[in-house]
Amino acid sequence: MTIRVLIADDQMMVREGFSVLLNAQPDIEVAGEAVNGREAVERTAELRPDVVLMDIRMPVLNGIEATRAIMAAEASRVLVLTTFDLDEYVYQALRAGASGFLLKDASARQLAEGVRVVAAGEALLAPTVTRRLISEFSRMGAMPRPPARERIGELTERETEVLALIAQGLSNAEIAEHLRVAESTIKTHVSRVLVKLRLRDRTQAAVFAYEARLVTPA
Repeated sequence: MTIRVLIADDQMMVREGFSVLLNAQPDIEVAGEAVNGREAVERTAELRPDVVLMDIRMPVLNGIEATRAIMAAEASRVLVLTTFDLDEYVYQALRAGASGFLLKDASARQLAEGVRVVAAGEALLAPTVTRRLISEFSRMGAMPRPPARERIGELTERETEVLALIAQGLSNAEIAEHLRVAESTIKTHVSRVLVKLRLRDRTQAAVFAYEARLVTPA
């Protein structure tokens, strides 16, 4: 099945470069482009791409607000583009519903694989990002949200343990190794966690864990 992608970036060279790289993949097609956040929302509603490559800093409507609008409409998954992995807005974009982030200097292989990962419903969330999320919550002094704490109670002890490990950036294989169980068992636990907590993907699960204070800075 072909993965359809919308590229939203105000820099023409970035859009054209990514278009060439992605269209060269046998399973990926660039369905359209957008030059600002508002156009990204409109084009997403019109084209219904599987993945939106979303620049954060754009005119008219920034990538964070555009991501929030797209997520509200449940139209597509969003993969955020950023120049620096320390971009302060990455955290806000993930909270807005983005499934992960990708550096603009990513290789063709990393770009294509990132699109595939997000299209498959997984999260492109490296351990460095999860540590940054925890640090940001600590810096802000964020208090746990009561609804989040209450919903944690819906999980079994094992599911709660798996959620905490997701929030630490571990993959299914790494969680399976850590808990000494089969990877298929972990996949089942992850699916149940997402269903019970009414979450879309692992990124939302990670953010939820921080907000519930299931994971805290060391």
